[in-house]
Amino acid sequence: LAGCTGTQNNDGGTPTESGHDDSGTESGHSDEEDGHDEAVGAPSDAAEVNMITEDGGYHFEPHVVRVNVGGTVTWHNESGSHSTTAYHSDNDQPQLVPDGAAAWDSGIVSEQGATFEHTFETEGVYHYYCTPHESLGMIGSVIVGEPDPHEQVALEDPPADKPERVREKLEELNGMVSTALGDDHE
Repeated sequence: LAGCTGTQNNDGGTPTESGHDDSGTESGHSDEEDGHDEAVGAPSDAAEVNMITEDGGYHFEPHVVRVNVGGTVTWHNESGSHSTTAYHSDNDQPQLVPDGAAAWDSGIVSEQGATFEHTFETEGVYHYYCTPHESLGMIGSVIVGEPDPHEQVALEDPPADKPERVREKLEELNGMVSTALGDDHE
């Protein structure tokens, strides 16, 4: 979807320049080389996610990050035009975040090196997507704290009204998150 541009409410994120020069792979696939099988570590105070367009693919890398309650995730736009947007009713989406959790939406970020930050105050599992590339599988997850996987709305069956590719990506992420939380029921 080349040429996806536009503006939305920035919701507190501040675009900045970044010296980051990582590269990733395309999204919507399940190759072991693309980080899908990368282990998710223990919670930390901060995590970074790259938003990437490469070889016609659209990708968050890593797919799953983990922070402490009060931790911050910073998304870096490495290439292309992307957003990081919570699956939340405030964003006209089904809720795939914990009850009471704040929504976020970076709006479309097109400038290479620009960043968007969100601080997570509620323990749980959060799924998010790129507005122009959701249907292509550009979806990621944030684990906050040490949530009980059996009490997470995000880990329930994906919404039936979403396209098959989106549901498949959510199921894949649910498996990765469940494994990271020590619950291997998929």
